[in-house]
Amino acid sequence: MPRDSRRSPRTAARPAERRAGDRRPTAPDHEERDLSAAPLYSPARVRDLLDRHGLKPTKSLGQNFLIDGNILRAIAQAGGAGAGVPVLEIGPGLGVLTREIASRGAQVTALEKDERLRPVLAETLDGLDVQVVWGDALDFDYAALPQGTRVIANLPYYITGLLLSRFMRAPGIVSATVLVQKEVGQRLAARPGEENYGFLSAIAALYGSVQHVRDVPKGAFLPAPDVTSAVIRLDFDRTRAAPEPAFLSFVETALHHRRKTLRNNLRLTGMEGEAIDAALEAVGLRPDVRAEDVSLGDLRDMAVKLGVIR
Repeated sequence: MPRDSRRSPRTAARPAERRAGDRRPTAPDHEERDLSAAPLYSPARVRDLLDRHGLKPTKSLGQNFLIDGNILRAIAQAGGAGAGVPVLEIGPGLGVLTREIASRGAQVTALEKDERLRPVLAETLDGLDVQVVWGDALDFDYAALPQGTRVIANLPYYITGLLLSRFMRAPGIVSATVLVQKEVGQRLAARPGEENYGFLSAIAALYGSVQHVRDVPKGAFLPAPDVTSAVIRLDFDRTRAAPEPAFLSFVETALHHRRKTLRNNLRLTGMEGEAIDAALEAVGLRPDVRAEDVSLGDLRDMAVKLGVIR
C-alpha cells in the first residue's frame, strides 16, 4: 500500500481592514466564518472541512464522523494511547480521533481507503507524528505490525467482524479499543447462557477478554447513524496458544444456531447421532442442552471426544 507522509500547509484568509466611520458591510449567507478557535471535532469545523473539499460522507464506507470531544478523549484514554505507544487506526476519516491519539504522544499509523481525504488529512494532521497508509483495511498485513501495537478506531460497521478476526490473529496487536454497533458490542461481551452469546462471543473469549467502555448515542456523529454505538476494548492474551483452525470451525458450527440444541447443530455437519450422544454423556452434558448454554471448555472436550482435535 502506498504511504503518504506529505502535509499541506493550512492557510487562512485575512479579513479586510475597515476605516473608522465606514459602514459595516452585511455579511452574505455564504461568507466563510472564522472557525480557527473551534475544535476540529465541532460540527461547524466538520461541515467546513467537508464543504471546502467538496466532500460528502460515503455511506458504503461507513463514514460517520465523531463530533463529541468527551467520547474522543474516552476512546483514546481507554485504548492506552500514550508516549511512544504504537497505535493503528482504521479509517481516520477527517483525522479527528487521530489528532486526539497523536496529541498523547503515540506513534500513529492511520489506514485510510478513501483517496478523496488526502488533502483533508494533509491539513488536519500537519505537524503530527502520524503515518498515513492508503489502501483497503482488508488487504493490510496485520501480522507485520510491531509488538505492543494497540488498535484504536471508529471501525466501519460493515466490516467490523472481519477486522476483529484479523486483529485477534495478529501476534503484535495486544488490544483493540473500537467503536462498534451496540449490538455487536453486546455480542462480543456476552457469556454462555446470556441472550447475546454466540460465535463472536466465543472467539473473543478464546483470544482474551472483552470490556464494555461506554455507549455512544447517535447524536455524537455527523451524519448520525441509524443505530446506537458502543466503545469496546478487547485485550488479547498472547501467552495462550492460538486456537486450532479445526476447533474454530467446530465452535462456529456448534453455535451457528445458538438457540437450537448442540446435538442438532452438530448433526447438520453429518456427524453420527450416536457419536454425538456418547460425547455429550462423556462430557456430562444433557442431550437437549442448547448451544448457547455450553461453555468453551465443554465445547473443547466435545471436539476431543468427537475426534475433531487432539
